[in-house]
Amino acid sequence: MAEKLRIGIIGSGGIAQGCHMKGYASIPDECEIVATCDVNEATAKAAAEKFNVPTTYTDYKEMIAKEKLDAVSVATPNKFHKDPTVYALLNGVHVLCEKPLGMNADECREMCAAARESGKILQVGLQSRFMGHSTWLKDYIAAGNVGDVYFARAQALRRAGVPGWGVFINKELQGGGPLIDIGVHILDLTLFLMGYPKPVAAFGKTWDTLGKDPTRWNAWGDYDRDKFTVEDFAVGMIKFDNGAVISLESSFMQNAPDVWETQLYGTKAGLQLKPGAENGLKIYSDVNKQLLDISPSNIPNVESAHTAEVQAFVRAIVAGDPSPVPGENGLILNAIFDAIYKSSVTGNEEKVDLTY
Repeated sequence: MAEKLRIGIIGSGGIAQGCHMKGYASIPDECEIVATCDVNEATAKAAAEKFNVPTTYTDYKEMIAKEKLDAVSVATPNKFHKDPTVYALLNGVHVLCEKPLGMNADECREMCAAARESGKILQVGLQSRFMGHSTWLKDYIAAGNVGDVYFARAQALRRAGVPGWGVFINKELQGGGPLIDIGVHILDLTLFLMGYPKPVAAFGKTWDTLGKDPTRWNAWGDYDRDKFTVEDFAVGMIKFDNGAVISLESSFMQNAPDVWETQLYGTKAGLQLKPGAENGLKIYSDVNKQLLDISPSNIPNVESAHTAEVQAFVRAIVAGDPSPVPGENGLILNAIFDAIYKSSVTGNEEKVDLTY
């Protein structure tokens, strides 16, 4: 049997312990976590103890130098994605980096360039495309059953779901609010199903009124409204070089029900997908002048999309395959967000720049 991949963890908090480390632990014959790293030593030690990891660090450069790693997960706050990712790649280490890939497209350009220069895998942590509905639908659409998808509506909306813990409300450390935090998932899934067409321009608007309002109730507990520096709601219209358009909506707080879904409109059929929901997929078509509403009944079950994404990362390394979620996809997402944020300030449609 081939030697196990040696895995290091950079940023050992909740997302690392709850998702990345569980994923690696699910395939012990293929990889082993040999070290955890966190600027908070207690966090690194807690993660190591939970998963029986022998060594901890507070400096990722020291960990990479000493541990002869094959791969790392970068699960730090967004502001600290770029530097360890670039350093690891240029030192011959594959990287699974949490979403969003960077704070903005410029950071993503550096990360993608480092991956290109090193020849190592850079994978973005976008687990929604590993769900059973997602993988099945991808093949269904690719087989031509939906025709040309010309419009999609992607929604990641919370009524009163501001995450007051961590750095989610801090623009300097997070880069943005719901658009960059949860909108990234529903937009990636939508683009994945559409074959990732090339965006050319976006128009959008953001608001922060409700998020700053101290009279508002929040389902996830109270938070300091004076420290709320991100948007609470964002919308965007994104145009693509093939003529398609996506309407994107994302919120932490709104006066409307929670919504988590994408709708695709094609020339042969349309569909409504609610990721993770039971019976969350419906397909709408017109056959022989009869309207058909189809609900697939035996979609493959994926117990944990987070685990599936980590397993895909490890197996791509071993097989020498391309990244399951290329860094370039992360660049596209961040470039779209940059254009929407800029458009909200200028009031104009803004170009989506994908060069690197």
